[in-house]
Amino acid sequence: MRDAMNRLGSDSNKINPLVPVDLVIDHSVQVDVARSENAVQANMELEFQRNNERFAFLKWGSTAFHNMLVVPPGSGIVHQVNLEYLGRVVFNTDGMLYPDSVVGTDSHTTMIDGLGVAGWGVGGIEAEAAMLGQPMSMVLPGVVGFKLSGKLCDGVTATDLVLTVTQMLRKHGVVGKFVEFYGDGMGELSLADRATIANMSPEYGATMGFFPVDHVTLQYLKLTGRSDETVAMIEAYLRANKLFIDYDEPQQERVYSSYLELNLEDVEPCISGPKRPHDRVPLKEMKADWHSCLDNKVGFKGFAVPKESQDKVAKFSFHGQPAELKHGSVVIAAITSCTNTSNPSVMLGAALVAKKACELGLQVKPWIKTSLAPGSGVVTKYLLQSGLQKYLNQQGFNIVGYGCTTCIGNSGDLDESVGSAISENDIIAAAVLSGNRNFEGRVHPLTRANYLASPPLVVAYALAGTVDIDFDKEPIGMGKDGKSVYFKDIWPSTEEIAQVVQSSVLPEMFKSTYEAITKGNPMWNQLSVPATTMYKWDANSTYIHEPPYFKDMTMDPPGAHGVKDAYCLLNFGDSITTDHISPAGSIHKDSPAAKYLLERGVDRKDFNSYGSRRGNDEVMARGTFANIRIVNKLLNGEVGPKTVHIPTGEKLYVFDAAMKYKSAGHDTIVLAGAEYGSGSSRDWAAKGPMLLVSQSSDCKKFRENSPE
Repeated sequence: MRDAMNRLGSDSNKINPLVPVDLVIDHSVQVDVARSENAVQANMELEFQRNNERFAFLKWGSTAFHNMLVVPPGSGIVHQVNLEYLGRVVFNTDGMLYPDSVVGTDSHTTMIDGLGVAGWGVGGIEAEAAMLGQPMSMVLPGVVGFKLSGKLCDGVTATDLVLTVTQMLRKHGVVGKFVEFYGDGMGELSLADRATIANMSPEYGATMGFFPVDHVTLQYLKLTGRSDETVAMIEAYLRANKLFIDYDEPQQERVYSSYLELNLEDVEPCISGPKRPHDRVPLKEMKADWHSCLDNKVGFKGFAVPKESQDKVAKFSFHGQPAELKHGSVVIAAITSCTNTSNPSVMLGAALVAKKACELGLQVKPWIKTSLAPGSGVVTKYLLQSGLQKYLNQQGFNIVGYGCTTCIGNSGDLDESVGSAISENDIIAAAVLSGNRNFEGRVHPLTRANYLASPPLVVAYALAGTVDIDFDKEPIGMGKDGKSVYFKDIWPSTEEIAQVVQSSVLPEMFKSTYEAITKGNPMWNQLSVPATTMYKWDANSTYIHEPPYFKDMTMDPPGAHGVKDAYCLLNFGDSITTDHISPAGSIHKDSPAAKYLLERGVDRKDFNSYGSRRGNDEVMARGTFANIRIVNKLLNGEVGPKTVHIPTGEKLYVFDAAMKYKSAGHDTIVLAGAEYGSGSSRDWAAKGPMLLVSQSSDCKKFRENSPE
């Protein structure tokens, strides 16, 4: 933008954020090293090696632009950091008070709604406009009132609740709407529980899931180190403006556009999958549901495995040790994601499951890739304070880093022997993660079944080694005394968890963590960047490339152009997500993006991910529609990132076909069904197709949570 301003003869220094901008670097760390005491340091070193150029660019930006705070890598996940530290609730600017609000370039920005701050995810284009002082316009949304009553039963987690709420709201239909939670059940939910529900707004399709400020909010602000003076100011301001909810006072009946109600006592343990977050499965039905998925035709709830192949066993050697995989075997178990790692009750619950398992003599199989990636350093402090981290370590859940990791597809490689056993035997391997998304191809290329679960359930499924289990009737394993160990033997009570939370989660932990958060780490501090206001582009860079959007910009916008005699580049069905359109995970070795990188001297081991290459339009255009599980009707049942070039009948990668059409001067269109573009607020899901086709799509219903 500054370059464009210069070319147009204007003052480039006008390009500066006019509102406070907080940038948290959390999407880069990968789980290269797991099950090691040294995993955090080893993964961070690899993260800096891969992303040195990107990080230097971001560090340059922190000094070249005003009003901008950059939180370095290794500090945590943006939404958890926002909840625990950055969120103001009420702004005080030179004595002028006004409610806090936020837009973020990640769809799970909605997590802050749990703190009573209005916020949601937008694409980078909208975020840049907001930074430069442009107001955000929107159609006045309908507001769904979601009444909560009762309390969660013993052993039921906030994750079980959010997966239930997601299914209910998805069924109700809340696209483009606000959801406000209210009712007597609010007093039974901790702030962290509320944040878990608010976090998954994109998965249930709402613009935001809002929890108004009440006494629970104020207690959390004090717990996380906000000063008494600040909390008193927030309460006084919100009460004066009738924005504070006091459940000790008689409640007026609220009027909403529509209503839903849930008795928290009706929530039961569950997971979601194998391919969508809203496909909730009660734990007691999981075994039957899994077998239905094996039988069903290929789809969101089907793998079409022939009956005679469903009991297949793939035997292999894991570092000299005999091992085996079956359909449903767990190969990735990850405690990850802002959705759950911000919640002490489920994190300490997972640690208690690990403790009970260790005491009974159960052990996670060594070929399962286990990992723990907290959203902030506070989690590490309270796990150590509780004395429970050692049990997680014993089960292989060593801390691997502070970032998004497996939840966004930064799972790292599986062991070669495991990967070969899956591929050579066509095994439907499973990942179980405490994340918020499980779209096809997102978590790992080799895990076709991906289930979202609470952190304690992630540990339980890792111990069982399979999702093909009825926890009520079948043992998880054999204890050291030779007796069968069941799910109920390792599951902590709600009271057990509450006691550990009470004694282990302390205000000082938040204060000490965030006092030093912007000081970075030695690797960040050693990055040398020029003190210039204009960025010097490197034509040879494969990470940071001057984008095409501003190069030929004129003072008068060119306007829309027509589409004539267009060929169909792709023909999709329903629910094509942003992960299908612009994947964030690994770059396949045979893809057009891989070819581009190899031609520029980048070794395969240094490909990194699409998410890390978003500063280079050449890579991202080649990565558009590159999801390995995408289904294009032009391919007549074949799955993958290819299409048919209609004039010649050739089967080509999507990028190659698009370029062939362009070079011949042909317009192209993409056809798609309902819910095209649901998922992340990912502007590359809009920019990528723009670089490939003449017309993005002809869809029944477009994006769910972020208009691009």
